[in-house]
Amino acid sequence: MEHLERITVNPLIAHGKPCIRGMRWPVEVIMDMLGSGMLPGEIIEDHPELELNDIFACLNYAKLLVSGRTISEAA
Repeated sequence: MEHLERITVNPLIAHGKPCIRGMRWPVEVIMDMLGSGMLPGEIIEDHPELELNDIFACLNYAKLLVSGRTISEAA
């Protein structure tokens, strides 16, 4: 699955929640912004440290979780 290497888990960052590239941006926060109606471009404009591929990674990660698979199974 594309872009999943951007999703990192570190117990010292965001209480071990899956985050984007080791930053303090949990996947759930990005998904919440998308769910509230923000477009990817709006998210990036408001938070320039994020990249479009980060948002794609969050979507792919969410798809993986819904399918019942893990990152290791997707590799």
